Amino acid sequence: MNDTRHVNMKSPKKRPTVTGDLVGVRIQPDMAKALDDWRRKQDDLPGRPEAIRRLVELGLKVKAK
Repeated sequence: MNDTRHVNMKSPKKRPTVTGDLVGVRIQPDMAKALDDWRRKQDDLPGRPEAIRRLVELGLKVKAK
């Protein structure tokens, strides 16, 4: 008897066609929790990288004192 197994795999997400500079960031657990809390409040639940991009954009719009 031939035992055939099928694996149901989702196709990986495609990378955006527009690329930019790769920036690696290491964050402490308390900041990761704050980041996750913030992104869960967003309507579309962005992933961590997208949440970081959005927060950086918001921070850059604030006038420096």
